[in-house]
Amino acid sequence: MKRFNILFITIILIINLWNCNNPNINFQEDLVEEENSNGNTSRTVDDVRQDFQDFDLQPGINDVSLESTTEGLFWNFRVIVPEGTGISNKKPLIFSLHGGAQNINPEAHKSTDCLISPGLNDIIDAYIISPNSNAKLWYDQNNQIQILALLDLASSYLYVNTNKIVITGYSDGGNGSWFYSQYYPNKFSAAIPMATSYNTIKNNGIIDPIEIPLYVIHGANDELFPLETTQSYVNKSIEAGSDIQFVIAKDLDHYQVCDYVPYLRDAAQWLVNTVWD
Repeated sequence: MKRFNILFITIILIINLWNCNNPNINFQEDLVEEENSNGNTSRTVDDVRQDFQDFDLQPGINDVSLESTTEGLFWNFRVIVPEGTGISNKKPLIFSLHGGAQNINPEAHKSTDCLISPGLNDIIDAYIISPNSNAKLWYDQNNQIQILALLDLASSYLYVNTNKIVITGYSDGGNGSWFYSQYYPNKFSAAIPMATSYNTIKNNGIIDPIEIPLYVIHGANDELFPLETTQSYVNKSIEAGSDIQFVIAKDLDHYQVCDYVPYLRDAAQWLVNTVWD
């Protein structure tokens, strides 16, 4: 069993003020069971792991809900399982972060048919995990816990090729994919942010190069995140040493999400031919 139990520590134990210069969660090494308001012990890491293993995940779309180590706090997410997985046929894993992260829509994580699935179909035969943001931004501490925990669970109990794990997203989800590539590069082999506006400059004015390659796609007519702003952020990150492919989606505005499919397909080919080759 992989030593990632730190990913499931009760949220009450790990809440610290988020700092843009060092946002990584500081997880406690050992799970400490806390008494909740009813006098009952909280769920344990083993409880969460067992519940994940009990899912009957079949090829195709699986929409599931997993209770975390905090009783009553559920992670709702979609798992798309490819055909023919096995110990000798491990598949890539794509994390897809939905847009409108602060939207309270309880089914926001189910929006995979418009962009992510058709953008990857026939190019990458991969697991896709699409979590729900629970109406919080993707770099919120609770979402960092959720994503890293789901990454650990999928890597531990699914037939995942851990050398081929990618994070992508659109709009707020694209900003989230920037964030995880910047602060958790050891977890992913690449990132594909789409329709984003993410500044990699830290509070101290320093831009550190991102350690994994990125394929950034942005609409020429994006009215929410102007192209010039995003292109400036990208250029500064490239100047700092980041490996970024920047692609402009001609004639597309911010709300033509499904029209990004051919651009995502090009990004998928980039993964296969350049990153994973």
